[in-house]
Order: sequence, then structure tokens, then C-alpha cells
Amino acid sequence: MFAVIEVGGKQYRAGKNEELVVDRLPGEVGDSVELPVKLVADGNDLDLSTGAARVEILEQLKGQKIYVYKYKPKKNHRKKTGHRQAQTRIKLLEVLGNGSQKRRGLIEERTRFSK
Repeated sequence: MFAVIEVGGKQYRAGKNEELVVDRLPGEVGDSVELPVKLVADGNDLDLSTGAARVEILEQLKGQKIYVYKYKPKKNHRKKTGHRQAQTRIKLLEVLGNGSQKRRGLIEERTRFSK
């Protein structure tokens, strides 16, 4: 079973108890946050209803440093700057659903007609 969750305009595929590194989320370490779910898949069943996923914040960290060089020829202009993206390590605890729009066998149908 896996779910597609949306964080900061990006979508991530995650299973239960799986850890992800996403853009910075507000909250402290140990807090529980609910994030929107786009899709839940369990075997051949797809649940397209909008729901939520409960995640736990494990760590607030910074990403790897990225260097940016600016250069203008013939002017002796050189500038070096860096950037580190703020990130959060989260753990998916459970997927909470609102409604039920299950599409049974949708994966089987697509694989059957794709050949």
C-alpha cells in the first residue's frame, strides 16, 4: 500500500512508516501534521478520494549547499554565492480517508489494454 501526498506544491509517493525529506514544514520535532492525499493504492485498488495523511516531524534540517557563480567577461566581475534549502524529515504514520471512490481493477484494465 502506498499513498501520494502533496507537500509544498510537490507530490511524493510514500508507504506506511516510510521516511521522506520534503520542503520545510512549520512545526517542532515530534509534532504530528496532516497533509493532503491525492491517491491511495492498495494492490489493484485505487482510492481517488481526497483525504489526509498524518505524518510526524522527525528533524528540521538544511539541504546540501549549492554554489552560484556570476561572471561578466572583460569587466573583472566575479561573484560567488551559496544557498542551502530548508528541509524537514517526516515519517508517514497513517492515511486518513474522507470518502470512497474506489476504482477496482483499474490497474489490471490499463495493463490489459496497453499491449
